[in-house]
This record gives sequence, C-alpha cells and structure tokens, in this order.
Amino acid sequence: MTVQELPGAVAYRPTPPPAWKPRIDPAPLLPDPEPHRVLGTKAAADVDPELLLTLYAQLVRGRRYNTQATALTKQGRLAVYPSSTGQEACEVAAALALEERDWLFPSYRDTLAAVARGLDPVAALTLLRGDWHTGYDPREHRIAPLCTPLATQLPHAVGLAHAARLKGDDVVALAMVGDGGTSEGDFHEALNFAAVWQAPVVFLVQNNGFAISVPLAKQTAAPSLAHKAVGYGMPGRLVDGNDAPAVHQVLTEAVARARRGGGPTLIEAITYRIDAHTNADDATRYRTSDDIDAWREHDPIRLMEQELTRRGLLDETVKGAATDAAEAMAADLRQRMNADPALDPMDLFAHVYAERSTQLQEQAAQLRAELEAEGDQR
Repeated sequence: MTVQELPGAVAYRPTPPPAWKPRIDPAPLLPDPEPHRVLGTKAAADVDPELLLTLYAQLVRGRRYNTQATALTKQGRLAVYPSSTGQEACEVAAALALEERDWLFPSYRDTLAAVARGLDPVAALTLLRGDWHTGYDPREHRIAPLCTPLATQLPHAVGLAHAARLKGDDVVALAMVGDGGTSEGDFHEALNFAAVWQAPVVFLVQNNGFAISVPLAKQTAAPSLAHKAVGYGMPGRLVDGNDAPAVHQVLTEAVARARRGGGPTLIEAITYRIDAHTNADDATRYRTSDDIDAWREHDPIRLMEQELTRRGLLDETVKGAATDAAEAMAADLRQRMNADPALDPMDLFAHVYAERSTQLQEQAAQLRAELEAEGDQR
C-alpha cells in the first residue's frame, strides 16, 4: 500500500504549491566567472602605496620564514613542517585584513598567517616541534590553536563569532582551510550554521590544487569551491590567491560586511603549493616539475615586485630593507630553535580540563612517582 492509498491520506503533490519561491535570490551569491585580480589591471593604480609596500615586506619575510622552517625539519629541530611557500599572499592578507579584536582560526599550514598577525615565530612552531600543547595563549593573541585535524576549526570559528554577536561584541572570525578540508563534514556543517545564524565569520579556502596527493578534480565536480557558498545561503567570492592586494581587498570587504551584520562569506583563493605537502611527502609522485615551473611565473613576490617597479616604489634600498628584516627574523628563529627547550613531563596534564578527572589524577600521580624513582636512581 502506498502513501496515496492510505485512508484519509492527502493526495501526493509532485511539485511545490504555486506560492513556493526561493528564500533568497541566488544570483547575488554567485562568484564571478573569473578570479578577482588587482595586480596587472587598472585597479592596481588605486591601491595605497603604503599597503603595497607593507604587503611586499611581509611576503619577503614570509618566504624566508618558510625556507628557514623547512631547513629546521632537516636539522631535526622540527618534527614536521607544512610549508606555505607560494601561498604567502593568502597568509599575509588574512593577517592584515583583521582588526586586533578579531580572531584568526588557522589550519596546520597557516603558521605564517599567525606570525604575520604578530605571533612569535618560535611560538608558532612549538606545536610542530612536539614540545607543548600549543605554544601560545590563544586568548591573548586572538589566534585559535593550529588545527591539524582537517576543518574542525571551522565550527569553532562559527561558535565564537556567534557568541560574540550575542554578547554585543563587534568581533569577526576568519577561518582558514585548504581545498582538502572542504571534503570534510565539518566544512559543510560550519557553513550551514554560519548562514542560518548570520554569524560574523569569513571562510578562506586556499585552493592549492591538491589535498596531499589528491587533485581537486577528484574531490568535487562543482564549478568552483566558491560556488558551494550558494547552497548554504552566503556569497561566494573567487580571487587570485597569488595577488596579495586582491586577496587583501576581498578579505577586507568580507570582514567589513560580517562586522556590520551582513553575515558570512566563503572566499576561494586560487593558489599553488610549491613545496611538498610536508617534509614527509614526495610530491614528485603526483605532479611534474613543469607544473611547478608554470606557477613560479605567477609567484606572489614576483607579481608584487613587478607592480612596485612599475610604480617606481621599488629600489635597492626598499628591497634590501625587506631582505635584511627577513634575514634577521630567520637568524633569531634559527638560534632559538637550536636551543634545547626545558620540558616538564608533568605538563602532559596541564590545560586538559579545568578540573582534573579521577583518571588524570591517577595518571599524573603514576608519572610523578616514576620520575621521582628515576631521579633517585641517578
């Protein structure tokens, strides 16, 4: 017996009633057909020269930070490092688009964004070194802990942004994720809640072409990742992720929109991961050197240097100052990371719960006894 055959059942309607209509017009939510660009277009002339110079200095510093951190893995000073070489424009723009009161929710590849926001480079690498829980106080710096599980930071960003709005704080959360993270359930749940609650949160997807070795085409058949925004009721933006002023402009607009109550935005930045996924990855197994060389022609530092030179803003003095500052940062990072940290094994039980459970108390007591016994034997 079908539903229609049940006694008293209302006749099945194969189509919605005439009064049905979309809740919102989807057209304004759709991303542009091509990624938004500034460098190399007429719009570049309108960008503040000071912003261009700031972006350039941060890009140079960021590139040096990546190369130094990668070298530290080869020296055994870091357990792992997911480099953001080639993606520095996204990292730097994300940090500069936020106000001091806002929150950044980074993934494991976004240590540079945290450093560009003002975090001590050593503190940013502490988790990847395996020394401590996080390495910094998230509340002090307004930077959530670096997130290694894919996309789990996104619902957290929505929750914080929604809570801030309920309290009357004009705080915006910017959550960063890779293209691989968009295949996780947390990504979709976060977008849905953010749109329903109209939470002041901005999602920045750095589409670098691969989720480790899996190309984007094997993850989704959508026209772009930015198109996914429409299904949740928020605008999607597509931007050239290697064009630092363009990424900064799109992020700044989205942050301002969220702050004034306009709700969330999903931004897809088209970029490329020049280095391997991490120092433990062999990228030659799934991509060619020709692919990398093509993207080196679209390097974010190269693009910025071309624009600064065209406008007469880049000379050897400016270039040298940026390089010197980057080298000073790298030297300090290298020196401090080469010093063996003083570690307390009892820190394993710190900051797990506000009040330790019975099991944690027992484990802590057992470890303390073992440490004391080991000390006595010495």
